[in-house]
Amino acid sequence: MKSVKNVLALVMSLLLVLGMAACGGSDSDSDLAYVKEKGTLVVGITDFAPMDYKEEGSDEWIGFDADMAKAFAEDLGVEVQFVEINWDNKAMELQTKAIDVVWNGMTLTEEVKQLMGCSEPYCLNGQVVVVPAEVADQYQTTESLSGLNFAAENGSAGAEQLDALGLTYTATDTQAKALMEVASGASDACVIDLLMAGAMIGEGTSYPELTYTVQLNSEEYGVGFRMDSDLVDAFNTFWKEAYDAGTVMEVAATYGVQESVIEK
Repeated sequence: MKSVKNVLALVMSLLLVLGMAACGGSDSDSDLAYVKEKGTLVVGITDFAPMDYKEEGSDEWIGFDADMAKAFAEDLGVEVQFVEINWDNKAMELQTKAIDVVWNGMTLTEEVKQLMGCSEPYCLNGQVVVVPAEVADQYQTTESLSGLNFAAENGSAGAEQLDALGLTYTATDTQAKALMEVASGASDACVIDLLMAGAMIGEGTSYPELTYTVQLNSEEYGVGFRMDSDLVDAFNTFWKEAYDAGTVMEVAATYGVQESVIEK
């Protein structure tokens, strides 16, 4: 009887091991396999023209990043799904698999690099101070910014720059709302991405009465995945091929992104 029990125990152990192997085989750690199996690449974004935004009256996400994300999903053979996220929670959204990628003009800060698997840089950028054009002459240096009431997106590279300078600011959900704070007079100034400033403020834009003055830094954009994700290599390969094929520059021209800021 004892030997029968031992045999049964051995059989059960083998079944357990086989079951674990089936669930945790070589593909279990592959984000690429995970995305292909579910058939959807879930992209975490915020409303951030010209990278990710919707035109008035439309439900479709467009923009430089959005269109390239669609192309990447097509390259993988899956559908794309865009999900608006709280930018401050982007790393957690990745880790819990609520999204598969953060692709929204994300600055490659040291914090981001420690929390995500990051692509090679694909775009140059910087953080700039936006003020009403009528007072721009007064705010041309970092020293002149003291005493201004700023707005900045919570958890953004702009907020990080303001923290480093010891300047106070109102935290907003998006950079678009930070711009609205200045346009409405609720804040004296805001700090946003240079690429967004080029698309959103000045003559012929949504905010013709605003301009930017001081550029606080230089930085690079990257795409964020889960740590050690094999989607990083898949993206880097895709980007090089899309650049060589001219696709990247075609999309950039569509949204007014200058050729000089695009990295191969």
